Amino acid sequence: MKHIAVIEDNPDNRLLVRVILEPLYRVTEYESGFEALPGLRQAVPDLVLLDVSLPGMDGTEVLRQIRADPQLRHLPVIALTAHAMAGDREKYLGAGFSEYVTKPIVDENLLLEAISRLLSQNPSS
Repeated sequence: MKHIAVIEDNPDNRLLVRVILEPLYRVTEYESGFEALPGLRQAVPDLVLLDVSLPGMDGTEVLRQIRADPQLRHLPVIALTAHAMAGDREKYLGAGFSEYVTKPIVDENLLLEAISRLLSQNPSS
């Protein structure tokens, strides 16, 4: 079973994502980037869902550290964000995210399709 790490500070959002993903994937949750980075190194997932607006260390900084780590840089990382203004998708994809999905998750199929597409493209999965 593929392993997905969810880095999200909001417990309600983590619960929703877990309910959507757990029938299909093994899910590990982290509340912060500070907690997630060592956890990702210890148990490297197949894909990461990363909230952009995290306290202390935002999602773009977490992504920079993932991309700088030889053990993690290959990981597909989906920006999971409430930032949904014009230009935000391009901004986050340009920052190095593999995909961009907005919150609240209204259509879970959009999330599941993005995950499936990235997992099928990632040769190390």
